[in-house]
Amino acid sequence: MPIIVRPAAPEDAPVICDLLNAVDVVELGRPETDLATVESSLIHPEADLERNSWLAFEDGALVAYGLLWDDSGAERIDADHYVLPAHQEAGERLLGLLQTRAAGRAAENGAERAVVHLSLNTAPTMDTSRLTRRGWRTVRRYHVLTRPLSAAADPVPGPPTGLTLRDCTAEADRRRAHELLQESFAEHFDHQRRTYRQWLDDLGQGIDWSLVWIASLEGAGDVGAALSRDDRAAMAWIRSLGVRKEARGRGVAGHLLRHAFGVYAARGRDTIGLGVDTGNTTGALRLYTAHGMTLHFAVDTWELTLPAATPA
Repeated sequence: MPIIVRPAAPEDAPVICDLLNAVDVVELGRPETDLATVESSLIHPEADLERNSWLAFEDGALVAYGLLWDDSGAERIDADHYVLPAHQEAGERLLGLLQTRAAGRAAENGAERAVVHLSLNTAPTMDTSRLTRRGWRTVRRYHVLTRPLSAAADPVPGPPTGLTLRDCTAEADRRRAHELLQESFAEHFDHQRRTYRQWLDDLGQGIDWSLVWIASLEGAGDVGAALSRDDRAAMAWIRSLGVRKEARGRGVAGHLLRHAFGVYAARGRDTIGLGVDTGNTTGALRLYTAHGMTLHFAVDTWELTLPAATPA
């Protein structure tokens, strides 16, 4: 049957969400994608859906979806790609469109090449031999970790001596949290610096700023921050947790983590999760596993380098 491809539009969010949850069921065993997450990606101010998104339909049903975005403004280009297992030809067609557009976007940025990253479950619905034949290779692995919560086992902890936390309900503290997280992650693999406005756009709707915390140490000032959110149906989520380099090893990250456990347990959540780079050199993976977090699933970053090229 013919494959029909067209750009996505904001009103496609429900059908895209259904596709992503069908992929989740195959890869994770249950649906974990929320409609609000899909909607946010489609209405992001930097989204150019006409040029950077693709929906593939077979017999009227959505079977594959691709989205490209460019946080670097240079050679680094990111892509999302989802395909149902029985529709690999449609998936590969979108992959080709993604690659062509990535090369064009890099050229628009004035770069000589496009370095494209694509994140996929380690047991994906996509036939990865189609990636390797095109020159893609895995360059990094991330773990999504989860931990059960209960009010009895996870009370909100008191802070260690000299350490205080405050939330970010005030605009000035939101800006400070942005600064702290940008600094904390500056040397991490694949970090793309974002302005405050861009960061807010990336977060989308649904942020409860009382669930974003800044950590301060006596004599050192603000040293770290944690950004969490309670708008996912599957679990509470810690999006970012970072500590400035000079304050690491002083228990700040551990306290922020335990504070999140306690707060979400008190809110009635039974599970909390986060993502971590397994190649992280700050000890983050060890910290999280030491606090009882276990592997939910793993994600590989696939990379392809292409010469920048303006479409004819």
